Amino acid sequence: MSFPIRSPRDMVGGVHVFARILDKIRLFAKEGKLPDGYHLGYMPGNRTFDERVCKFLGVDFNALTKRTLEGGTDEEIFEWCCQNGHRPSPEQIEIWNGFMSKRGWNDAASKGLQANKLEAGLGDRDDIVTFFDLMDVEEGRAK
Repeated sequence: MSFPIRSPRDMVGGVHVFARILDKIRLFAKEGKLPDGYHLGYMPGNRTFDERVCKFLGVDFNALTKRTLEGGTDEEIFEWCCQNGHRPSPEQIEIWNGFMSKRGWNDAASKGLQANKLEAGLGDRDDIVTFFDLMDVEEGRAK
C-alpha cells in the first residue's frame, strides 16, 4: 500500500501542498488519526504547511475541513476556496510554488529541516535539501 498522503509536490489548481492537506483532512476523518509524527491544521508557535496554504488561499482551516468532508473533487474544493477566499493569479501561484518547493533550502527553515532529518535518521543525506525532499523520502516516494 502506498503512503496515504500525497506528496507536497502534487498539485490541485496548479498549487503545491493543497492536495496533501485534503488527504490529511480525509484520512483523519476516516481513521480518527494520522500516521505518527503527522499533524493537521495549525500548531501554536510553528508555521505549518497547512496554515500556509490556508492563508495563501484566504480560507479558514476549519471551514476548509468542513467543505472537504461535504464531498466533491479536489478541483471543486479548490474552486470553493477561490470563491470563499482568494483566487491567486498565475504569478502568485508561481511564487507560492517556488517558495514552498524550496522551503528548508538556505532559508529561515534550514535549521528545522536539519533537525527533522536527524530525527528521521537521515542526517547524513546531503541530497535532501528541502522539506519536500524529506517528505518524499520518509513517505517512500523517493530513495
